[in-house]
Amino acid sequence: MMEESNEIRHQGKTFALELVRSVPQGFVETSGTTFAMYVAIQVFEVPVWMKMSIAAAASVGLLLSLFAVQVVRRLGCSVNSASVAVWLAAAMGFAMAAMSGDSAEWYFSGVCLAAVFLALGIPLMSQIYRKHYTNRARGKLFSLAGLVRAVVAALAGIGVGSWLAGKGVDFHPLFWFYSVCCLAMALCVLAMARVRLRRSVQLQLFDAFSHVSEDRAFRKLLICWMLLGMGNLLGFALFVEYITNPDYGYALDAAQAGMITSTIPMLAFIVCVVPWGIVFDRVPFYRVRILVNVFFLTGILVYYLGGSYWALCVGIALHGIARAGGNVIWSLWVTKFAPADHVGEYMSVHSCLTGVRGVLAPVIAFSVAGSMGPGVVALAGGVLVVVSSLMLLPELIEEARGQR
Repeated sequence: MMEESNEIRHQGKTFALELVRSVPQGFVETSGTTFAMYVAIQVFEVPVWMKMSIAAAASVGLLLSLFAVQVVRRLGCSVNSASVAVWLAAAMGFAMAAMSGDSAEWYFSGVCLAAVFLALGIPLMSQIYRKHYTNRARGKLFSLAGLVRAVVAALAGIGVGSWLAGKGVDFHPLFWFYSVCCLAMALCVLAMARVRLRRSVQLQLFDAFSHVSEDRAFRKLLICWMLLGMGNLLGFALFVEYITNPDYGYALDAAQAGMITSTIPMLAFIVCVVPWGIVFDRVPFYRVRILVNVFFLTGILVYYLGGSYWALCVGIALHGIARAGGNVIWSLWVTKFAPADHVGEYMSVHSCLTGVRGVLAPVIAFSVAGSMGPGVVALAGGVLVVVSSLMLLPELIEEARGQR
């Protein structure tokens, strides 16, 4: 009885702090989705390799996150302390960008550093969710915090876009603000009840991959997620480039780009994220996975092949609906498959492979778009999403039989 009371108390405190943390996180997410790339394109006119690197930076962080849990186990520190260290490093990256002046190299280094460290801590937060949230409420509580984050990001997409359009090249205060947001996120996690993992006697950086060979369901889902993620990221990498680069026919300004790539998808996210969280808790997993895939597929194809401003809006809204469901599933699915003490390791493998495809996708997307056009990129991405869904049909059928 006492243990259940402590569990409920920790869940309530963690959820309250997550709601607070979602506010600065919502602001920071506009950097990754829109404004870091917009400044690089419009202010610094950086070369293509820098654009690709900025788009891939978060994926490098996901790639390196494979080692985060193993380092925490070896050091014996709490998951909370490790998360704080990660966000302090991200704050330093944004501060570098804020102090870059007219140096494209300093700006580039700063935003890439921030993106890497923001992604690095994701498996650590998954371990906190697994420890502090019950199975009955995890999806709903995560999605409610996601709702706050999305509201903030949507409003920031409008406000920051308009502010940036009026400031011209003076983007520096924005990145100071992002730096402060990272510090606020760190304080919230530091205030949560400590989560500790079983300490290891030696550092085994690739030990988490042992779960891939031992767990067949985990292994197949990773393969399907690789195909789906590559298809989705091919389209995602070009969202800002497609509507701001005059070569593709739109050449939208900061306010318009912020509206399309931040505000509209975030509004769709706001409407749908809590329903997706409830669905995640109550509906069999494979059904939810394929349903989300359908929205991703439709959104990408409409965005790139619709040929009008309204098609951009509809396509990005569909993608926002998919992103709401995908955010819940991506962040929490390992809690359904992994043993309690190994959630962080399962998640680190998952996020590492996300990083692999995230590094490759922008390179492929920008290269193919430059020679063959964004439409070809969208079609290729769509094919990968379809193949990924078809691979899960046996599990879907078996899941349906189990419900009878």
